[in-house]
Parts: sequence; structure tokens; C-alpha cells
Amino acid sequence: MRHHREGDERAAADRPPAVWTGRAHNRAQWLLAAGGAACVALGIDLAVDSPWTSGLAPLLMSVIGCLAAGLLMLFGTLAFVHVAVRVDEEALEVRCGHMGLPRRRIPLNDVVHADFAPRVTPRQWGGWGYRWRPEKGTAVIVRRGEGLVVRLGDGRIFTVTVDDAEAAVRVIRDRLRGITAGASQA
Repeated sequence: MRHHREGDERAAADRPPAVWTGRAHNRAQWLLAAGGAACVALGIDLAVDSPWTSGLAPLLMSVIGCLAAGLLMLFGTLAFVHVAVRVDEEALEVRCGHMGLPRRRIPLNDVVHADFAPRVTPRQWGGWGYRWRPEKGTAVIVRRGEGLVVRLGDGRIFTVTVDDAEAAVRVIRDRLRGITAGASQA
């Protein structure tokens, strides 16, 4: 029989999980992806069964234009339909879309501070996706809402929209206290 002390149980409850994961979705991006698929379909339809009578060059330009615009819309939006964030003992990792690209891995040794942003909007960053603004840093914005903001030792700032960002901030801050405590003991 094991005896547990009440203080040990409280300490275990206060301890953050070994790995924290969070996600954020943007279902509106599927509409843009459907528009891209429609452009691709139009380009294919023009190439296969075209009633075009004014020559080959205008037909090629139309087909190539529809295909290029459609593929850009399709893959550009599908990359940012959702984001997955993972915080473990060593790093903060952000993966976008179904393939996990683009991906960003930030070692916690490089993080100076983590903050909770209650309202992050695509308008603040100039749209959805992987963004950079000189005065704000870099961000992965897939929807409006709460976000996680980390300040790095070199002065850069990274923001990501993710559900339950407050929990991520608590986990990162706890890890940072552990890193600074370990560094001061060494």
C-alpha cells in the first residue's frame, strides 16, 4: 500500500503536462479552396473542350492563367486550414495544414517570455497565413481569436493563433522557470 501526502497530490496537479498540444481551425478557408478547385476545373475544361475561335495563344493564356490561379488558391488556402502547436520539454513547434508545412520549431532556450493575446485578427497581420510585419514580428494566423505570443532572446516576436492559448502560455512559462532555475544552479 502506498501512502500519498496531500501536498504531493497538489504538486502533481499543479505540474504542467509533459507535452502540451493545441490546434486551431478555419473552415472558411475551405470556401477559398473550393474557388481554387473551380478555377482548375475551368482551366481543364477550356483545354479539353474549348469553343475558342480566336487562336491558340489566347486559349493557352486562358488555360495557363486558370490553372495557375486555381493551384495557387487551392494550395495556398489548404496550407492554412488549420495549425497544430506542440510544446514539450525542449521546444515550441508549429505545423500548418495537412502536410505540416510550413513548420516552425523554436527551442525554449531561445524564448525569453510568453504572453497570451486575447484577440488576434487577420486584419492586424494583413490576412491569413504565415505573416511578417516589421513592427510586430512573424505570425501564423489561421483564424481570429486567442493567440500565443513568444518573445525571443534576439528581440524577435512570434505569434500563433491557437485554441486554449492561456494553457500554452502557462506551460511555456513553467518550462522557462525550470530552464532559468537549472541555469542558475549550474
